[in-house]
Amino acid sequence: MKPAEKLGELLTSQNLTLAIAESCTGGLLGSAVTDVPGSSAFFLGGIIAYSDTSKIEILGVPAQTIERNGAVSDRTAICMAKGILNNFACDIGIGITGIAGPSGGTEQKPVGTVFVAVANDERELARGFSFKGKRQDIRESAVNAALELTCEFLEG
Repeated sequence: MKPAEKLGELLTSQNLTLAIAESCTGGLLGSAVTDVPGSSAFFLGGIIAYSDTSKIEILGVPAQTIERNGAVSDRTAICMAKGILNNFACDIGIGITGIAGPSGGTEQKPVGTVFVAVANDERELARGFSFKGKRQDIRESAVNAALELTCEFLEG
C-alpha cells in the first residue's frame, strides 16, 4: 500500500480531516493525497506558501521565527502546520519546508534539507531530513517523508 493510501485509511478510520501547507514540494504533497480515491472525504485543501511573506501573512508564521531559525527549520514547519489548522479548521495539519535545489543551500543547510511537521490542537511532531539527488528526487522524497510522518503521528 502506498503511503498516501495508508494515510487516507487512517484519516477515514479516525474520522479526521487534513490540510497541507507546502513550500519546497510546490503542491506535490497535495497531489499525492488527492490521488487517493475518496480523498474528498478527508482532505480539505492546501496552501503553497513558497515565499517568506506568504508564510507570515497567510499561515501566520511569526516573522521572528523565520528571522531566528530560518524559513527552512523545524520551528517554521511547526508554525506552518499550526497555521494551516487555523486556515482550514481541520483536525490535522502538515507543514513542509526545505531546499530542493539545485541552488539555495548553505553549509549549515545544504540542498536536500527538509523539515516536516504534523500538528493537531493538542500536539505536534517535527522532523528534519537530509535528502540526496536532483530537485525532483528531493521533492518526491520530501512528500514520502511527510506522508510517513503523518501516518506515524496518527498511529502514535
